[in-house]
Amino acid sequence: MNDGSRTLEEIENIALGRQMLVLSQEEKRATAQAHAFLCDAINQRRRIYGVTTGYGPLATTDVDPKQSALLQQNLVYHLCSGVGEPLAHTQVRAMMVARVASLVRGHSGANPLLIERLLAWLEADVVPEVPSRGTVGASGDLTPLAHLARALSGEGRVSLRGGRWIDSAEAHRQLGWEPLVLQGKDAIALVNGTSTTAGIAALNATAAQRAVKLSALLVLLYSELLGGHREAFHPRIGKLRPHPGQQQLHQWLWSLSATSDALIPWRPVSEQLPEMPSDITQHRPLPQDAYTLRCAPQALGAVWDVVEQHAQTVRIELEAVTDNPLLFADDGLVLHGGNFFGQHLAFASDHLNNALIQMALYSERRIARITDPLKNKGLPAFMQPLETGLHSGFMGAQVSATALVAELRSHAMPASIQSIPTNADNQDIVPLGTIAARRASTSLEQLYQILAIEALVLVQGAELKNTHALSHASQAFCHWVRDFIRPLEQDRPLSEDITQLSQLLADPDHVAPLMALLDTAPQESA
Repeated sequence: MNDGSRTLEEIENIALGRQMLVLSQEEKRATAQAHAFLCDAINQRRRIYGVTTGYGPLATTDVDPKQSALLQQNLVYHLCSGVGEPLAHTQVRAMMVARVASLVRGHSGANPLLIERLLAWLEADVVPEVPSRGTVGASGDLTPLAHLARALSGEGRVSLRGGRWIDSAEAHRQLGWEPLVLQGKDAIALVNGTSTTAGIAALNATAAQRAVKLSALLVLLYSELLGGHREAFHPRIGKLRPHPGQQQLHQWLWSLSATSDALIPWRPVSEQLPEMPSDITQHRPLPQDAYTLRCAPQALGAVWDVVEQHAQTVRIELEAVTDNPLLFADDGLVLHGGNFFGQHLAFASDHLNNALIQMALYSERRIARITDPLKNKGLPAFMQPLETGLHSGFMGAQVSATALVAELRSHAMPASIQSIPTNADNQDIVPLGTIAARRASTSLEQLYQILAIEALVLVQGAELKNTHALSHASQAFCHWVRDFIRPLEQDRPLSEDITQLSQLLADPDHVAPLMALLDTAPQESA
């Protein structure tokens, strides 16, 4: 990470506390240079928004530099108006990483001591209590970032190493630190950016990528259980419709299915019609499958394209400077503009959310077909092989998957088109990107619950058939699930199993062996 760029995977690992955030020498130099330039500008009594003026429509008020600390403190105080349940521990850590990444690009003027303290908080796992609601994302994520700034100043509450909430002042005492005094441009540099949205979106990006890959593995196992036609995965089909996502799914499914004896193999020469005593012969086997099998490369491929577009938007945002005003120390410039306006992330998050909901629907439809004895090619109803009727198997779990999809659909209205003027009409348009990113995060949580239900159902089905006929990838998937969840022989409560498996599927370390199945899939020629 010495070049100043951080991958989405690195940000996720830092948010999870599995990696440390380290600055490059160039980032440290740029931060110090920008801060020195800002101090000179303040000493020259230059008129700089939020530093020697009031805020928003009150920027008509000039403020003497000697009131710097009070001005910054009051900015934090009036913006600490968030409500609702706190953001998740990992989301707040990701927010802090995203804010540091923006500030150290050397155009914000934040005090290097502030950056050092943020790094120390990440290392010691000090996480402020940040209410999840109250930001419109127009001047960046003012409200949630203000709660971070408040905690850095020794007020509000924090959690140490995932523990209960305690007063920030008490945490500072335990750690032997003095609370920061925000002055100059420290507070406005902290709050005036898109880092809450960007941090949550970064976590969404990696989780969504894994969800598509898991769905591809589930589609393969589902197709094998139903004896589907491998032909639908043929990469030459994708070549004629060259969307990158569809081509990627063809490659994954074609390669992974090469070792399967459960699929109907593809033959380069079509079967000949038999001699017919009349002009037609009815009730022949279907030459192609239902869309949940046959259109999987197209359906999941479209999702993959959206996921990758979202990820690229987040990558760009994480390399951006998103506060205002911006400092250009080399040229002696202070520019006032609107880089804090989070429209890119708002659009990307809404687009991602729709794709996640559709992916959840695909999974629910697969669950419905594979548990239906009229459609599942000889498997027992609801995958319950013993005393069916006395035991109901996955009947309740299938209903839960449907309920989750219905709830997801009710949250499908885009946030990014809900602009409401605020701030005395100074913010006369607002992007609402944080709401969009939070909504996508919730959708991901529910999607993983549905994928967990599907995994439990399909693995049970695999054990009822000849697992030796399955592809190597499907066999590996079944073994992975069985390492954590036992088979369903007699009815039992499944809530804990679904919750446990959904959390395991969402954990990048636990699911790494499954991701490796796709990442190392051979490029088989077709």
